[in-house]
Amino acid sequence: MTGENEAPAQIEWLTLAEVADATGETPGRVRRMLDDRQLVGSTRAGGFRVPAAFLVDGAPLGSLRGTLFVLHDIGFTDDEAIDWLFAPEDSIGIAPLEALRAGRKSEVRRVARTLA
Repeated sequence: MTGENEAPAQIEWLTLAEVADATGETPGRVRRMLDDRQLVGSTRAGGFRVPAAFLVDGAPLGSLRGTLFVLHDIGFTDDEAIDWLFAPEDSIGIAPLEALRAGRKSEVRRVARTLA
């Protein structure tokens, strides 16, 4: 796991302007996506940034929102949620984000609930 203020090295980060460009949305709409937990970001990467892997085909990964709600409901901070999503998870066999991108949201959320 990374240090409290250290961003995981393997993550490609996007600024809000880059997220807006990638999604074709306005910066205001991107902020609304963050407020609605469709996306989550961190300031650890030098200014507020969002992991690029949270976008698929120019939109937020659909299964991310519900998973973020589960993680936040059990007490994870945004940084902790990002770290968990990118870290290999033995019970899943891959990083939770990879499993979400492969359509395995129920399995990821079931494992997340056991972390409480």
